[in-house]
Amino acid sequence: MTEEYIPPKVWTWENESGGTFASINRPIAGPTHDKDLPVGKHPLQLYSLATPNGQKVTIMLEELLELGHSGAEYDAWLIKIGEGDQFSSGFVDVNPNSKIPAMFDTTTLTRVFESGSILFYLAEKFGEFLPTEPAARAECMNWLFWLQGSAPYLGGGFGHFYAYAPTKQEYPINRFAMEAKRQLDVLNQHLEENEYLAGDTYTIADMVTWPWYGRMVTGGAYDAGEFLSVHEYDHVIRWEKQIAARPAVQRGQMVNRTSGPLEGQLHERHDTSDFDTKTQDKLES
Repeated sequence: MTEEYIPPKVWTWENESGGTFASINRPIAGPTHDKDLPVGKHPLQLYSLATPNGQKVTIMLEELLELGHSGAEYDAWLIKIGEGDQFSSGFVDVNPNSKIPAMFDTTTLTRVFESGSILFYLAEKFGEFLPTEPAARAECMNWLFWLQGSAPYLGGGFGHFYAYAPTKQEYPINRFAMEAKRQLDVLNQHLEENEYLAGDTYTIADMVTWPWYGRMVTGGAYDAGEFLSVHEYDHVIRWEKQIAARPAVQRGQMVNRTSGPLEGQLHERHDTSDFDTKTQDKLES
């Protein structure tokens, strides 16, 4: 049995908590070092990493470009969170929360941070993937906010304690496994009656949700597919496959990716041709 932890009267930060990604967390905000962010030639400057939150934005940008919106051209700069890039003075200027993704619109001199906020900003700017009819728009926003509120339980909760914590503890794993399965069942029941999250149309609600819950039902997240019996969520699996087949989604997953097969890694994206010429398998050959 695990020895009971007795909290002190006042918590102090004495050292890192341990486990994977411990170095990215600290109890204070602000920059640790001075460094400007790079700026490319395109209207939109994205500073990110291909985590589920980062992939939401690159998928949206690739979808907009596929529709012919030249104003959605972007430079995607790699932010190495394990090395503290998010704590540079330049990054903190764009996102005081020091989390990826962060975006700067050079045409309006607007900073946008938080992945859901970025997708909403882009949807409004280009008039795509966000319904205009009030009820449909509200339903889309319902699911966007559902994701933004639910995903931390999946990643910072279940994912952390099941895959990344220094030791595995029964109580937090059971607590967050229950919540992860509840969330998957919410999606599964909804998608039994709806092709996409907001109804019959693919929207930003799907784009924000797919990188998190799509990976869960394919068994790719935290190597927990068997543990969570993800095969039970057949309607989520159908939805996942439908979205995964979209060319823009396939490209968006590659941007700022530094893990997995080399042919699927595009560390930085500055031109459409980069997908054909600058993936890591070609750069390292």
